[in-house]
Order: sequence, then C-alpha cells, then structure tokens
Amino acid sequence: MTAVQEERTSVQGPRSPALDVVGLLLRLGLAAVLGYAGWIKISDLTGSVQNVVAYELFPYDVARAVGVLLPVVELTLALLLLVGLLTRAAALGTAVLMLVFVVGIASAWARGLSIDCGCFGSGGPVAPDDTRYLTEMLRDVGFLAMAGWLVVRPRSPASLDTLLRKGD
Repeated sequence: MTAVQEERTSVQGPRSPALDVVGLLLRLGLAAVLGYAGWIKISDLTGSVQNVVAYELFPYDVARAVGVLLPVVELTLALLLLVGLLTRAAALGTAVLMLVFVVGIASAWARGLSIDCGCFGSGGPVAPDDTRYLTEMLRDVGFLAMAGWLVVRPRSPASLDTLLRKGD
C-alpha cells in the first residue's frame, strides 16, 4: 500500500462496500431533505424571511438576510451531497446548519414562543397546542447524526469524490 493509499484509508476509514452503501443512502437522504427545504423556501422568499423573523432572534434586516440566504445554502449543500462532491465539507456544513436549527428551536421553546419551525415552508405563529418543538428538534438531531456519519466517513459510491480520487 502506498503512503497516499494509507493516508486515504486512515482518513476515509477502511473499505467496506456495506458501509459505502450506508454512506450513499445518508448522502442522498440529506440531499433530498435539504433540497426540498431549500426549494420550498426559495420559491417563497417572503415566507422564508417571515419564518426567520418569527424566531425573534435578530433585527429585521439580519433576519431578512438570513431568510434569503438560508435556502441558497440549503440548495448548495443539497447539490454537493447529491453529486458527492466535497462530501465531508458539505456534511460538516449540514451538521452545523442542523445544530443551529436545534438551538433556534430550543430557544423559541424556552422563550415561550408559539411558532412552527418553518423548516419545510410555512412557519411563523401557531396556537400553543400546535407547537412540535421536541419532534422538530429530534428530527434535526437525526439529520445531524446522518451528517456526522458523512463527516467521519464521507466515502460512498456514485460520487464525484470517488471518481476524482481514482485519478490519484
């Protein structure tokens, strides 16, 4: 085994076709979730901004910028994960995004706000009995775990990373 191959094995983990398929499924699953969330938001930027404003975390101008940029970030991460390019970096970005979402939802819950997270489109104020904070946080922790897997073990079949690595 060459030094480059040994270094790649230590960074990527041992080769295992079954684990590679798990990575592929996680990569495509996260791409689908981020792609759907980003597409819904970018199709309704006003709603996306209103969702961010509902959290009452930022001044309006900052919330507006976040509401406009968030779907762009989600769609970019989705595309990178879909094609398997810069998988570790895209997964790390996804993990950070999910952590921010969990903290934001927890903050709204702790401050007694009655809002829908707006993760997949319409959000904003809801009746107190209609909040689903724990479910939303657990869902995002699951996505965080999926992204964490890909940060640790980004190798998966049908990825540009794999194709480009064969040229080494």
